[in-house]
Amino acid sequence: MTIRPSHRPTEVWGEGYRAEGIIPETPAKLIQFMYLPEHRSKWDRSLHTYRILHRIDSDTFILHTITNSFAMGSISPRDFVDLVHIKHYEGDKVIVSSVSVEYPQCPPTSSYIRGYNNPCGYVCSPLPENPGHSKLVMYVQPELKGNLSRAVVEATMPTNLLNLIHDAKDGIKAQKAHSAYSPPKGHSSSLLHKK
Repeated sequence: MTIRPSHRPTEVWGEGYRAEGIIPETPAKLIQFMYLPEHRSKWDRSLHTYRILHRIDSDTFILHTITNSFAMGSISPRDFVDLVHIKHYEGDKVIVSSVSVEYPQCPPTSSYIRGYNNPCGYVCSPLPENPGHSKLVMYVQPELKGNLSRAVVEATMPTNLLNLIHDAKDGIKAQKAHSAYSPPKGHSSSLLHKK
């Protein structure tokens, strides 16, 4: 298998963006929630497709994402192929690093514009005053490619990052509510069947 950084002009690095938020989940569970397809595909409204193409080891994989259009349709769907690595540190801190790569089994198609993620990552650490909550800090510097003006990208990226944090919070809340009200297998719940 050959994985190498995607081709991009050396003079273009895209804009760097930083966003942070507090999310009611521990770092280890939050990162699983954000990166495992069985979770992410349920809550992230910005994504059309989210799948792991190849797992290199338990913490490293090749990921393919296809976004929905955004900015009221002014930015058409993009697809990305990224190498992702998750590293756990003392004190329950988790850092996720990623960068776009060329992956022969998933070449660009005419259906989507292939975007490029310059080196980016998430830093997730427990809140000292409430270890059941995480501080999530995201650093991204995407190149959306296509014929987009810089003004359009600069106007939409901060909102997209804040929406990601908001959607993650809502997804975790929904998952916890579902877990709390799901009856054990083989049993029915009067709460679920109330008329």
